Amino acid sequence: MTADAVGAVEIGGALARLRRATGLPVAFGGLVESGRPRIRISELSGTTTAALRSLAVTSGNGLGGKAVALARPCAVPDYSRSRQISHEYDVPVAAEGIRAVLAVPVVVRRRVRGVLYGALRSARPFGDRTLDAAMAVARDVEQALVVRDEARGLLAAARPEPAAAGEGAAWEQVREAHAALRALAPRIGDPGVRAELLAACGLLTAPPRAGGVTLAPRELDVLSWVAAGATNAAVAERLGIGPETVKGYMRSAMRKLGAHTRGEAVTAARRAGLLP
Repeated sequence: MTADAVGAVEIGGALARLRRATGLPVAFGGLVESGRPRIRISELSGTTTAALRSLAVTSGNGLGGKAVALARPCAVPDYSRSRQISHEYDVPVAAEGIRAVLAVPVVVRRRVRGVLYGALRSARPFGDRTLDAAMAVARDVEQALVVRDEARGLLAAARPEPAAAGEGAAWEQVREAHAALRALAPRIGDPGVRAELLAACGLLTAPPRAGGVTLAPRELDVLSWVAAGATNAAVAERLGIGPETVKGYMRSAMRKLGAHTRGEAVTAARRAGLLP
């Protein structure tokens, strides 16, 4: 799946969440087109026509274009009569029969990646709770895109040959990134994104042996940080658990791997294809 397709899936899922969180009957949105200062509305939810589908909104124009240009949420109580925006897109907006509209940009690393819109079919101002809820949904999309970007960057890097897999600072950096991504996974609210992130982590390790050792997720999280050189105290801080809990997970992992030391456990886990 291409990066744009992945982003479109995120936008589509966000629209359903936006409607649930805000109670707005209509939502739509899209991504900023690569190399162009405009967004393409690709996802619709609650619309009754196709008037807005594939609409290209130039940065600075209309409500969404203003949100892109300013990189902040914008809203109008009556789109067609508002003096706060330009009116290049009045025809498709009127065709869909929407009046009050809000637009929230999705900003990743200070760059607008997309826009989420919510709308009413009557003219009235939005309350703070509605705007806050829409912004929270946009933040979720931002977090998901950051995670996907990180995972894609790791997978894009050429993986070292097996003979050299344990050598070099570059591979140690991959191991640290693997541990960091595993630690991030439990904080991802979207189950699909979380599963995809863990699957990407799995691609950084060797293929597991049939009938080999299986570690619990938290045991593997702890061992990942130990493999990256972290102390028990550092692992506890990274994972948000107590040092004694870390020791418990470590003892359990060592027992399963038939190891007597932390180093032996890491080596055994790598041989079993559980760690990069």
